[in-house]
Amino acid sequence: MKITIFGLGLIGGSVARDLKERKFADYIYGVETNPENAGIALKMKIVDEIVGTAEGIDNADLIIITTPVDATISILPKILDRVTTQTVTDMGSTKERIVERVKLHKNRKNFVAGHPMAGTEFSGPAASLSGLFEKKTTILCNIEDSNEEAIGIVRKMYAVLNMNVVEMSATSHDVHVAYVSHISHISSFALALTVMDIEKDEKNIFNLASGGFESTVRLAKSSADTWTPIFMQNNNNVLTALNNYIDKLQELKIFIKEHRVAEMHGVIKKSNRIREILNK
Repeated sequence: MKITIFGLGLIGGSVARDLKERKFADYIYGVETNPENAGIALKMKIVDEIVGTAEGIDNADLIIITTPVDATISILPKILDRVTTQTVTDMGSTKERIVERVKLHKNRKNFVAGHPMAGTEFSGPAASLSGLFEKKTTILCNIEDSNEEAIGIVRKMYAVLNMNVVEMSATSHDVHVAYVSHISHISSFALALTVMDIEKDEKNIFNLASGGFESTVRLAKSSADTWTPIFMQNNNNVLTALNNYIDKLQELKIFIKEHRVAEMHGVIKKSNRIREILNK
């Protein structure tokens, strides 16, 4: 199996590591527009060779796109223009606009839209990790538009990564991830900005930061190049989630302002139920 990975950041680098270590891939090509990332990926032996777009497509059995979602929308049709029998998949955090972009493409059947729900707050090939995807969930979208051979190859890849596979429509995917992923990042960005506005002396932040603060604000370290296009592509669902979130914040604000102890205690207890859901 020869694989080409477009985009050698955290996700692309981590995929390359595991697929090579677990003998799914015999040779991995990397296509990377950032020379520094390309150099790091080669030096760390994450990929075997850095190539151009045409060579990467022509030499591969499987093409994996792990670029930011705005770049994916741009390059996916060009990749499908050139493929013959190759399987193409992506790992973007939004799906509806991506699948819509190639809905009528003559080689749409070669493409399997995917989203492995895994990552960290760090970026670049140096941040890549072996086992990043272990026992996590991946979502395959609109697979009725893909051929059986392509679906089989992508399923086998995720089996090698030891991931649980869930199927849903691209529309449903974007609604769900707005609540379980995208709003979490917005909350973290907002908290980081709020604290930095209030605490002009950064030493106070570092000295007083507890585990709770660090875990809540961890996602604020995430790449702006990755998350800005995600929010823009999934803007309607993100706005709905954000409006709901703001309503909850306003409710909590009123309880605190009016010293409504019972109501405050009640909503905190209600929120504790999330533990049961996450532990299922």
